[in-house]
Amino acid sequence: MIRNPPPWPNDCKCAVSITFDMDADSLIHLEHPSDSYRRVSTISMLRYGPEIAIERILKTYERLGLQQTFFIPGWCVRQYPDVVRRIVSDGHEIAHHGYLHENPIGLEPAAQADIIDRGIDAIVDIAGVRPQGYRAPLYNFSDHTFDLLVERGFKYDASLMGDDIPYLLSSNQHELVELPSHWGCDDWPPFAHVPDLNYEMPVRAPSSGLQGFFEEFDAAYQWGGLFVPVWHPFVTGRLGRWSQVDRWLADIVKREDVWITTMANIAEYIRLLHRQGKYEPRIDTLPYYSGPVAG
Repeated sequence: MIRNPPPWPNDCKCAVSITFDMDADSLIHLEHPSDSYRRVSTISMLRYGPEIAIERILKTYERLGLQQTFFIPGWCVRQYPDVVRRIVSDGHEIAHHGYLHENPIGLEPAAQADIIDRGIDAIVDIAGVRPQGYRAPLYNFSDHTFDLLVERGFKYDASLMGDDIPYLLSSNQHELVELPSHWGCDDWPPFAHVPDLNYEMPVRAPSSGLQGFFEEFDAAYQWGGLFVPVWHPFVTGRLGRWSQVDRWLADIVKREDVWITTMANIAEYIRLLHRQGKYEPRIDTLPYYSGPVAG
């Protein structure tokens, strides 16, 4: 099913990195800049992430001995510094996710560069670490993003959806490790219902909504893939959903043949194998197109 699965360490059958995008209430301030402060109920729902869910998630990770990755917009890093420091103090990775969750597509290179730089500065100032990885808000990796990331020394991207395993992005004699996911591994479609953000989905029960993720993991486990769920603390961190995730995580930890680690560790492992000539990942050359495609 997978043409060239990586030889995962310690004979593990697959790799897993549980990624959380802690967008918090950046979303409402971006969508409604003039009156976001009036939308108190939506703000309370989004703040549930850093104020309630993160502690719950970290407790599960602590009990199971896991270190995982949190993608956090720079504004959220500055707005919730104690939460960010707690994440880092527990050994987890902080990765880049824009500043106020801005859409990079349509931005000029200088404007996108400014957003990336402000996000880096926030993470360095509050977390004391420089981010190695990047996920574009809403996966909107633009035609300028690759060069901007390479110029700033990023090691991997997690915005694209081009494979079931890690691969390399290549352009202008530079490379980045791509750690892909897809919308089927994102918790917004089954669970998010946020009228103030113009997103209204029929909310599914925790068991049925999470079943899709568990089946995606089962396929990665069977065929040697990479499983990267893209979750949000105010969504999957809710009590009923996280209770089921907690039990599922405890089960896969017991298997001892699943590599559960940070995105940075997976990217470095793939880069090392490639450098040592022990594994040849697929290479995707960018840009796909240099301009509009004629009809």
